[in-house]
Order: sequence, then structure tokens, then C-alpha cells
Amino acid sequence: MSQRRIRIGIDTGGTFTDVVAFDEGSGELVTTKTPSTPSNPADGFLDGIDKVLGLIGATGADIDAVSHGTTVATNQLLEGKVDRLGFITTAGYEAMLEIARQSVPDGYGNSYFWVKPDRIVPRDLVKGVGGRLDYTGAEVRSFDEAGARAVARWFRDRGVNTLGVCFLHAYANPEHEERMRAVLAEEHPDAVVSLSSEVLREYREYERAMTTLVDAAVKPRLSAYVRNIAARLHALDDRTIPFYVMKSNGGVLSADEVVHQPITTVLSGPAAGALGAALIAKVAGFDKVLTSDGGGTSTDVSVVIDGEPTLTTEGSVGAFPSKIPMIDVVTVGAGGGSIAWLSPEGTLKVGPQSAGADPGPLCYGKGGAGEGAVTITDAHVVLGRIPPHLLGGEIPLDVDAARTGVEALATQLGLSPEACATGILEISAWNQANALRQVTVKRGLDVRDFTLTTFGGSGSLLLCRLMDILGIPTVLVPPNPGNVSAFGLLTVDVKNDYVQTHVTLEDHLDAAAVTGIYDELTARAAEALAKEGFDPDQHQFVRTADLRYFGQAFEVRVPVATGDLDPQAVADAFHAEHKALYGYDFSGDGSQQVEWVNLRVSGIGPIQRPEIKRHGLDTPAPSSPATRPTRGVCFDAAEGYVETPLFQRSELSPGTVITGPVIIEEFGSTVPIHPGFDVRVDEYLNLIVTRSAQ
Repeated sequence: MSQRRIRIGIDTGGTFTDVVAFDEGSGELVTTKTPSTPSNPADGFLDGIDKVLGLIGATGADIDAVSHGTTVATNQLLEGKVDRLGFITTAGYEAMLEIARQSVPDGYGNSYFWVKPDRIVPRDLVKGVGGRLDYTGAEVRSFDEAGARAVARWFRDRGVNTLGVCFLHAYANPEHEERMRAVLAEEHPDAVVSLSSEVLREYREYERAMTTLVDAAVKPRLSAYVRNIAARLHALDDRTIPFYVMKSNGGVLSADEVVHQPITTVLSGPAAGALGAALIAKVAGFDKVLTSDGGGTSTDVSVVIDGEPTLTTEGSVGAFPSKIPMIDVVTVGAGGGSIAWLSPEGTLKVGPQSAGADPGPLCYGKGGAGEGAVTITDAHVVLGRIPPHLLGGEIPLDVDAARTGVEALATQLGLSPEACATGILEISAWNQANALRQVTVKRGLDVRDFTLTTFGGSGSLLLCRLMDILGIPTVLVPPNPGNVSAFGLLTVDVKNDYVQTHVTLEDHLDAAAVTGIYDELTARAAEALAKEGFDPDQHQFVRTADLRYFGQAFEVRVPVATGDLDPQAVADAFHAEHKALYGYDFSGDGSQQVEWVNLRVSGIGPIQRPEIKRHGLDTPAPSSPATRPTRGVCFDAAEGYVETPLFQRSELSPGTVITGPVIIEEFGSTVPIHPGFDVRVDEYLNLIVTRSAQ
């Protein structure tokens, strides 16, 4: 029997590890979940691979590749767990991190009340080294070799082993930074070093320095994690199994390379979910989509137009700005494990603290995350909206423990248990709705023009309330919604991004010089793709440029066609995009010059995607709700519990239409359909939820 070719996508979340296996020969797709292991995420990773191989009837010898979405870097930054870092910069610029952008965050109208947060590197661990380049990369003062050695020894003697290096104008010429790294290799060989000229070849010193320091901060932990998994995969079959890690930009990168670019993974997990949902919705015929990925700890939302998630380089993770290309995801602490608590004023709050996977919600029967700490999942189980078990019965839930916790909280609030539980869910729904508004209304988009795609283990539990709050007309719930992020990992191409700052007014633009920079960036991208095993005829390159009107502080990214450079076509695209974003442009005003700022190239190595199978609509509908098993479910605290029909999703054939109230259950998630809503099964087995005509 010939060897099978199995590709596995595996997404480690805060509560569950989701796994999808794809047989490239037969097209078979198998999904499963296993509890995450926060103390050592690699254990849950290997458990998931063992489980899915058993389900698909394969062995380690059949694995062709593994793609992984990891939250190791994300969680480290969200929790602020940054170990001692050192920062080396140009002499005279040691206060760069303290000065930052001199801006006060929104919501602090009077800066008197705002306390500046701690810097990622305290002032006493910042050292300057002599030497200076100008903005063209020309040397103004030579590199101070003796001073560099003294700085290297200073960090070595204090045991500071993680260092970021950001010299002025290194984006134009990396020579001084590379000499600093050589000095560190001699004087402080144990140091883990990140250079700004390798992390981000863009101007704006503060953002480049912060991005470099975040890269350095996550490098030790992420590198150890990735190498541990690569070694354990090798032990499965005594060979090197190709292992890819999801990047924030919507591509993947081999584990060998990702340890040198750890910052590219800071939104690894959420990016995979957005891409998986984007593909599913596009195949189903929806071109303007909001994605909402609800897990155990958080909910991640993003915008997808024509199958492409929106990218940004203005993102941040926790308190740390990271100016690398990433899918524009907004994260809110509203997952199944989010804890309900009382503020000092006695008002009910939900999240962002989470009970996680261990001990988890009260209904997990492990005592919960504190003295009777009630979670969103506990509220759902008390109201009957989820069954008294998870994963098709693998994890039984303690409904009584959840009810006791909800009753105690309700007593403190002077409410009935039902009003307390629905109140918890209402706050969670508004938290999610506000995140969806951030990615739409704040960017000039009308949320009502979009179809919402909900997925993740808890993502679909509140979809009817989100439709009411936001006025969304349609919601799509994919099959196996708890595994969409893992499925997304199987749809992702290898992708590397390269950038070079080249600030020039359009009247002074040298097309040959710009073409030369694009050729250099393309050559770097081609070299990286060749290392990843792609033949030259498979290479794809996407060119873009960041442009602005002269005097503006921020840029707009537009596509640049391959072949001979046409500056006028690029400027026209900029005018159109500026008008779409801000409502005006200066295309007819000769006094307003367009300025080119950054040139970018993405190198893409395409992979074979799983096919989303289409089914006929002529199959018989399931038995009527009158003959179904039921469970008491509370949709409205004032109306109490109503006996509600229960359907297994696997029983629902294409073309089926059911009117709420109804509960649809499957292995990894539950979809409560409230009174006043209809659900239809389409040709791709998606659930399409709309309001009832009456």
C-alpha cells in the first residue's frame, strides 16, 4: 500500500487545542479537539496529533507537513511577561523609549490623570554607542568599536542576555548594526540579539526600536517552544517532518526560519481563523464578511473583503506596538472562560480575566478560578443553552456547581439566577459588538453591509443577540466551527514580507532607483522561498507602496503592478484609496504633492488547499421539531425556561430550514437559535441564520 500524504493543521488556544487532518490523496478532512496544556503547550500539541492520526487511520510516517498556530508570543505579550531586556542605540538617543510619541491614549482628555506605563526596557538598561549615519545611509561619524565592546561587556557582566539593537537610520544602511552584532558575538556570546535592520527596515525610530525589542523579548521562549515541538515531531517517525508556524501576515514560515523572526508570530492563532473563515464565506458566496472567533479566553474579530482579510502595520499586542504586517484583528477578553465579577461600586463586569483550561469554569468540576467565580460558560449551561457536556460527551459538565455559583452571584446583585445569567451574557454580547464596531464603524464601514461568520468553540453562542445589537442581516456558521482556525492553517501559503523606506516626492522620483529597490527586495523574497523548498516557477510576488500627501504623518498602502514602474498609475490608486478611507483626495490639486515612503514586496509560495465540498439540495429534511428531544432553555429572563427542540447538526441536510427557538449541537460547539430567527443549511453545510419573515 502506497504511503498517504496527510497534512495537519493544529491551533493551540487558551482552553482547547484544535486539530484538522487533510488527506491530499483522497481529499478526506478529519477534525478533533483536545484540552490545551498551559504548563507545557507542546503536550497538548502532541496529544492532538496522536488523536487525529487515530481518527484518520494513519501513522507518523504518513504526515507530509504540520502547520501550527501558536499563542506563545501573543500570551507572553498580553500578560506582560517580558524578561530583562537590554537596549543598544545611537549615543545621544538613549531616551528614545521614554519620549516615545509624546501622545496620550484616547480617553485621557486631560493628561494629568494619565500615568505613563513602564517602558519595555527600563532606562538603566539602555546604552548608547558612538557612530552616526544620515537618512541616506551615508556615514557621518564612524562606528565606535571600543565603546561597543565596553557596552557588550557591561551587559554581559550584569547577566542581561536578551538585547535589541536599533541605530539611527539603520534602515538605510545596516553596516553599524551588523558590526555591533559581531562585537556582541565576541564579547557576550550568550546574548540573544535582534537587529532593527533585519526586523523592520522602516524609518520612525521609536516604532522600529519597539518592534525590535518585542522581537527580542519573545525570541527565547518561542524558539525553545518551536524547537521542542520540532524535536518531538522528529521522534514520531525518526525523520524531519516539515513544520510550519502561522505568521501574523496571513502566511506560514518553516520552524527553522521562524526562530529568527519570532515577532512575525504575535498574532499567529487569530490570523489562521480569519483566513479559514474568509475562504469558507467566499465559497458560500459572501464577499463582505466580518469574522468572530470565540474561544475560551478571548474573541477575535476582523474584516474580510473579497476573500482578503484587511492588513495593517499599525497593530499592537497588549501594550506593545509592533509595526509588522499583520491581519487587522481586534481582540476582546470575552471568551467562554471569561469571569463575571463585581466592581467596587457593585456593578456586574465580565472579563478580561479568564478561568482558562485549568481549572476552567465552575462547571468543569475543578473548583473554578476562585471563590465561586462564575464564567460565561457557566451562564450558558445554567440557562440550558449548551448541553451538560462538551466534545460530544468527552467532558461532562457539573450543572449544579455552575447553578450554585450563579445563584450566589445573583443574591449579591439582588437578581433572580436567570436574570443574573442572562445579564452576564448580555454584557459579553455588547463587548463583542463593540469589538466588531471597532473594525467597521470606526473605519467608515457600515456593519449592516456585512455577513457575520461566527466560529470557535464559543463564537456562535451569542450570534442572535449580535444580530439584534448591530443590525446585521445574516450570520454564517461553518461546519465544525470550533476547528476553523486549524482548518485555516491548511489553506495558508508560505509568505514573507520585505520593506525598504525610500522617502521621495513624486516630482523627484527616480523610476530606475525604485525599480532597483523592488528588484533587491524581490531577490530576498525569492531566496527565502527557495530555502522553503519552492521551485522558481512557483514563486509569486506582490508589490505595494506606502504613499501620503506631503506633510501628512501617516501613509496609505496601494498595489504596484509588476513590470515597468508606472508612477502615475500608483498615484491614481493612492488618490482613490485615500478618498475611500477619508472621504476626500487632492487628485485635481497640483499644489498637493504625493510622497512615496515605503516600498514593499511579499514573496508567496502557494500550497494545495483542501476543497470545500458542495452537496445537493434535494435530500429529505429531518424530522419535525415536534418529534425532537427537548431541553428547558431560557432565552429571556422574564419568560423563563421553554422546552426547546434539540438537533444534532450531522442530521441536518442541505436545504433544511428550521424556525427558532431551537438548539443545534455538534462535537465542538453549540448554536442556540432564539425565537424570531430562522436557520437554513446551504450546499456547503453552513448554517445561514436570518430573522424570521413574520
